[in-house]
Amino acid sequence: MYVRGIRGATTVEENVEQEILDKTSELLRTIVEENNVNPADICSVFVTVTADVDDVFPALAIRNMPGWEMVPLMCSLEIPIKDSLQKCIRLMLHANTEKEQGDMRHVYLHEAKKLRPDLCE
Repeated sequence: MYVRGIRGATTVEENVEQEILDKTSELLRTIVEENNVNPADICSVFVTVTADVDDVFPALAIRNMPGWEMVPLMCSLEIPIKDSLQKCIRLMLHANTEKEQGDMRHVYLHEAKKLRPDLCE
């Protein structure tokens, strides 16, 4: 068994609570589906946002999902790099798995596809 990192990112069009929560939930659900993991396999989730996403903690969306109540979550601000993608939410899940690192499916949705076009189909 290994601990593997699974990355993902998405963007919001507006800095409003419901959109932030919806897009965070969509991202997590997609990561879980693509990697066939469940909350019991997750060691922790690290959530970052750009400074222009401040209407709600995105981790609230994860905390409210059934089965995710006890998964350790942490939110932080992204480093403010000039000309970087704005209104962006990033997740890094640490999961217990038998899979090799190369088998992990990283997920980039909406405008965040620009971050890793090599991983987007």
